Amino acid sequence: MDPRRLELLLELCRLGSMREVAESMHITTSTVSQQIAALARETGTPLIEPDGRRVRLTPAGQRLAGHAVTILAALEAARLDLDPAAAPAGTVRVAAFATAVRESVLPVVRLLADRHPAVQLAILEHEPDEALGLLADDAVDLALTYDYNLAPARFDRSLASQPLGRRRWSLGTPADRGRTPAGRDRTPARRDRAAGTALEVFRWFADRDWIVNSRNSGDEEVVCTVASLAGFRARIMHRVDSLELVQDMILAGLGVGLLPAGRPVRRGVALRALDQPDVTQRPFAVTRRGRSDWPPLALVLRLLQEVSAVT
Repeated sequence: MDPRRLELLLELCRLGSMREVAESMHITTSTVSQQIAALARETGTPLIEPDGRRVRLTPAGQRLAGHAVTILAALEAARLDLDPAAAPAGTVRVAAFATAVRESVLPVVRLLADRHPAVQLAILEHEPDEALGLLADDAVDLALTYDYNLAPARFDRSLASQPLGRRRWSLGTPADRGRTPAGRDRTPARRDRAAGTALEVFRWFADRDWIVNSRNSGDEEVVCTVASLAGFRARIMHRVDSLELVQDMILAGLGVGLLPAGRPVRRGVALRALDQPDVTQRPFAVTRRGRSDWPPLALVLRLLQEVSAVT
């Protein structure tokens, strides 16, 4: 099989249009069609089928596209092995949650621009489940995901994951001493770790509404787990995606929710430390197994480790 045809098949898998593949690869649409047809003859099976005005890969085409990623990565590795002086080159497609884009991916973009300008990143903002779905579909090369120590993720055997550090989380609450309708003081004094264990902190806010993520269930699982250990059932009322919006809602008196520890927060929001048990978010770099040897992807993984070591 001609590697160039495999590359065209991968682009067709990603774009779903021969015209868009032609524009991306700077060739004619008829050339794309002829090369895909030739690849189908080489494999002895149909690789594409009509999908309205576009085309989609057949199951055989999808399986071949999966092999193509590994084959092309191996060819690139062989090229570099024969020419150690050659610099990695190519576009790495990354799906990452918003915080990871801000704190990990953008620093890597800057490092690449300074050290390896031939490697570029195509960035898609997605929560973990969405990013892993794109990875499974070969729509991205790398997924940055996370879980919590109290809500651990399970990765498919076809995936390889690398940890990228850890971050403690706190409970975000109003900074003032709130009152219940009965007039009882329900908010602990602002005393960082002296505020008590996580169970005690949660109990202070057992009668409040709770704010959780709208696109990922991990923090909701953590809230429900700690609340259960503290002897109550958390009343999940609001689901939003943005941590900034969580703070706005806390300030509006709509509830309390988990926020990263140690980060600046808006005036009027307090971070209550959580211990015994602590709440820790654990980010990961996830790839399809066997594909991290592709030089541009291997480089990005190394730089992510470098960035995570200093943040």
